[in-house]
Amino acid sequence: MDSVASGPDFARELRRGEERQVNDLLCAAFDGPAEAELVRRLRKERSIAGETVLPWEDEIVGYFALSHMRRPKGWICLAPVAIKPDLQGRGYGKRMMGLLSEWARLSRTPVVVLGSVGFYEKAGFSQAKAANLTSPYPIANTMLAGMDKPAPAQRLVYPAAFDGGHL
Repeated sequence: MDSVASGPDFARELRRGEERQVNDLLCAAFDGPAEAELVRRLRKERSIAGETVLPWEDEIVGYFALSHMRRPKGWICLAPVAIKPDLQGRGYGKRMMGLLSEWARLSRTPVVVLGSVGFYEKAGFSQAKAANLTSPYPIANTMLAGMDKPAPAQRLVYPAAFDGGHL
């Protein structure tokens, strides 16, 4: 009998009762509680548009949150994104981000992310499409998915939970 390689299940929406596992994953992936605290604040202010997890057996090994931007209306920001530290570098995060960027393209929903240009561009986000935006965060590390062409000049206003530079 051939052995079957073990790996994560399909990414899916966060289920009630999994918040503690997500908190633990975020603390481990970011070496501290800052990102877990950001998610707590986003939930409290009801800015979360969606939370996606990557389950593997009885454990959450991947996570990302989408939140409603204050401006431009209808835009979403992506943060945080985490993969369990001992599983990083295996392509799980890139696949999750690739599925998200394809959803953004198909639904024509602009999704903003701030992060590693090399990582996010391989997953379908574009730094060039965000070049006309202004932001409280570095534009050089700001990317967009879900748009066919560069965004027009406009100011990004993140959910209140990000105020104070928490990203």
